[in-house]
Amino acid sequence: MEHEELVVRLNDNGYTNWLKAGRCLLLLKEGLHPYIDHQMRAFHGDLINQNPLLRKLCQVSCRPKGNKLSYPCEACSLWQRVILKHHRQSDATVNWDNCFPPSWRVNHWEVAKAYMPRGQVKVKGADQCDASALLNLINHCDNFFVVNQKFVREVIRCRNELMHSCELRVTDAWMKHYRMILENLMKQFSHIPEMAMAAQQINKMLTVKWSICISGLDHTDAARLEGLQTDSVMHWEVGTDSISQWEAELLRESLQDLLSSDDDDTEAVVRRRNTQLMSLGGFLQANRDLGEQFSTELQAINSLLVKV
Repeated sequence: MEHEELVVRLNDNGYTNWLKAGRCLLLLKEGLHPYIDHQMRAFHGDLINQNPLLRKLCQVSCRPKGNKLSYPCEACSLWQRVILKHHRQSDATVNWDNCFPPSWRVNHWEVAKAYMPRGQVKVKGADQCDASALLNLINHCDNFFVVNQKFVREVIRCRNELMHSCELRVTDAWMKHYRMILENLMKQFSHIPEMAMAAQQINKMLTVKWSICISGLDHTDAARLEGLQTDSVMHWEVGTDSISQWEAELLRESLQDLLSSDDDDTEAVVRRRNTQLMSLGGFLQANRDLGEQFSTELQAINSLLVKV
């Protein structure tokens, strides 16, 4: 039976909670990115209108080294100062390696990436970002002054707990708190049509129990799955193909988070990351369908851990 292993995983309430919570982040991202793109485009235009010198061409094709932008040309140095001026945390590490400085004068998204976590260098627009990148942009750039930053930071914290969970499980109590802070954040954007739609989808995701729709289930398959609660408390019928896609997106985001960590991390951070990688790698290998789907990522994990 196709997706048999997925159905077994979904019988674990903690894992199902983890998937639902992660799916909410993807829905949140879909609701946020049109608004954020519009806001950053307007912000970029205002900066240039206020200071025409920002239109000047980069003179030497400035490039960051690591997350540092040392000795930029006059034009890029001005942009660097402006970006820092609008950063809410003056002592925060800015990931300049996300950016291509010569494009700051013409590309609003290259400016936006300076306010995001590392790993955004290949991202060309808001629609390609995950929820973490967009939320960090809102949190760090003072262009989003109308948003209550407390709610943004609470969602970022929950997102990090979710993505860095070694068990890939969260409790019902955690989900109850998660729902509350998501609602607090989404109320900040209730006037945005895309966010209003995302809020409806997120509410459904967090309040309705899944009914797993399994295609091609015969008597032999049913016997193998005897004891699993796939037919109890059915409220929302969801196809296994859809859940499998959501699961893959969430696992891939979690992997990318861990594999793109900074080379300058402290020993304690590296040790914690490696523990998370080992746990996630073990989970993928223990589930044959996931092991096949993430074979390339498993090789990257193994290569990284061998170096430790």
